Amino acid sequence: MPNPDEAHFSSARSNIAASGPEEKKVVRAGHSIVSRAADGNRPRIVILLGLGMVTFAFAPILVRTAGDTDPLAFAAIRTVSAALIILPFWLFQYFRGRTTGGAYDRRDTLVAAIAGMTLGLHLIFWIMAVQNTSIASASVLVTIHPIILILIEAGFFRRVFPPLVWTGVFVAFSGSVLLGYSDAGFQNEFDHALIGDLYAVVAAFLFAIYFLISQRLRQKSDWLNYVFRVYGFTGVTCLLIALLAGSSFQVGAVPFIAAVAMAAGPQVIGHGSMNYAVKYVAPTMLATLILAEPAFATILAWLLFTEIPPTLTFLAMAVVLAGVIMAWSARWNKP
Repeated sequence: MPNPDEAHFSSARSNIAASGPEEKKVVRAGHSIVSRAADGNRPRIVILLGLGMVTFAFAPILVRTAGDTDPLAFAAIRTVSAALIILPFWLFQYFRGRTTGGAYDRRDTLVAAIAGMTLGLHLIFWIMAVQNTSIASASVLVTIHPIILILIEAGFFRRVFPPLVWTGVFVAFSGSVLLGYSDAGFQNEFDHALIGDLYAVVAAFLFAIYFLISQRLRQKSDWLNYVFRVYGFTGVTCLLIALLAGSSFQVGAVPFIAAVAMAAGPQVIGHGSMNYAVKYVAPTMLATLILAEPAFATILAWLLFTEIPPTLTFLAMAVVLAGVIMAWSARWNKP
């Protein structure tokens, strides 16, 4: 386990690849990216990731169901509910003396706070994205965070990537521009589609930062103790922002139920499954799995809301996802 006094981001590799003693033994044969420490947990990991993917797809559906509810109040209800859902399980484990919170020092708690605040901001911008643009566009643009991770590694950690990675980055960027162009002509359906697209890109950036922070922090504690700390700070962040902005919490029954459902589903099960798996599965695999969410969400939006974006939007979505897959696969499989 890394020394707590060492810098949390001493290198990009230590942030993206698993860094604990068990997690360093990653099986590369057959391109497996699951650590040997996960052998006894494989069925649980597969089930959790499957549930996580399904709940992620329903996240934008629930936001759309809430209508034009104040996004700050909606985010606060969602995140505080998630922390309250986790609380009794954490207390049960804590009083049984089974938490490993002793591994956290003050610096780790500060990092957990930063991770929680970053996740809270990510959720706020993502909710605003879904409220202003199509579910298809918001879902695709928020999944470009693997590209942002690559840019962070190259820019801040001086990582050198093969040409195919940068080709993928260029393709994904081109697809994003094409998607914005398509949404500019989709104004009859969404008055602020381009603003929603921008919110989605900001949400993707914030999620990339959160992913970098949480991957290292997750190695130092059991899943429940880690996620309770982070979700607690996430809830506090969203609640404070909503209160400072003067948001009204009189949201109505349907939006309230939708927010609580998002807490139980996409946040606790969805994000929770990712937070659990990141200790055993390379972030490369997790980031790639998330790319399935836009397809499922778009299908659900079509079935439930008859929300069908223009043909050019589907082409742009394909270009973005192709670029992400190209860049991320080349990044992982490079010599």
